[in-house]
Amino acid sequence: MTSSNFIDYVRICCRSGKGGAGSVHFHRAKFIPKGGPDGGDGGRGGSVIVKGNKQLWTLLHLKYSKHVIAGDGQPGSGNNRTGVSGKDVVVEVPAGTVVKSAETGEMIFEITQHNETRILLEGGRGGLGNTRFKSAVNKTPRFAQPGEPGTEKWMIFELKMLADVGLVGLPNAGKSTLLSVLSAAKPKIADYPFTTLVPNLGIVPYYDNRSFAMADIPGIIEGAHEGKGLGHRFLRHIERNAALLFIIPIDTESIANEYELLLDELKQYNPELLDKEKVLAVSKCDLIDKKEISVIKKKIPEIETVFISAHENFGLNELKDCLWKKLNE
Repeated sequence: MTSSNFIDYVRICCRSGKGGAGSVHFHRAKFIPKGGPDGGDGGRGGSVIVKGNKQLWTLLHLKYSKHVIAGDGQPGSGNNRTGVSGKDVVVEVPAGTVVKSAETGEMIFEITQHNETRILLEGGRGGLGNTRFKSAVNKTPRFAQPGEPGTEKWMIFELKMLADVGLVGLPNAGKSTLLSVLSAAKPKIADYPFTTLVPNLGIVPYYDNRSFAMADIPGIIEGAHEGKGLGHRFLRHIERNAALLFIIPIDTESIANEYELLLDELKQYNPELLDKEKVLAVSKCDLIDKKEISVIKKKIPEIETVFISAHENFGLNELKDCLWKKLNE
């Protein structure tokens, strides 16, 4: 996915259809000049429906749809004919999409499965025709119900990428390089911070035709939980990962301090993230003599750690074994 077509946030005005008015009508025929009431009910207004689609990976198709409007119900007519219902509008979204109220920020629901369907805004009910109000007291009612109005609200659609493993690290830690080596994904790779501007998803093959999904998000910086850097915009993608893989280069000044910084940013953003399975990968091991690894191991925090080099294919099988174990514990 390129930065131009990965859209994970859209704000849309949604409006359900209004119900049709009930009919005030009396039966008239050649030999029945004063027949009884036969006004039909109005049609139901169309609803705005959200549906999961596994073929979608982004909200790009909604980027320019600033208004989603369902059809209005038609009024009833004589001979007890009910008006035609308004046309529903189905908004298809990728699995992992959260729908919120733009006014309050409250989450309304989330779509996590293919073909999962939820009604976002229900259409207004059609009004009752005058036939419904006929009684022994009032045999010729000259009134009917108006249809219920539709509902109009601004909604926020947020995509939280679904993946088994999420890569967490500072900018230029080697996350994109690792993803490109382990999977067929082709993220942009360069020797400068914030090369990755959009999340990238790759499928990592494992033994016996098994596999798991890995997501690379833009690097985290100190203060990301407050929105600094790319902050909140991409931290939400980590919430859907079953396990977190922390990537820290072996030439960093203090692996322990950098790990604590990353943990703190996740904790400040959402403390529940710390409950996920965690693995530390010390990357770029091709920069040092392999004999020095035993010395560096003594300075590593208490977390399951794998030393790797994506450039030399060093430690990658061990890393995949470790991640598979974490995902299936």
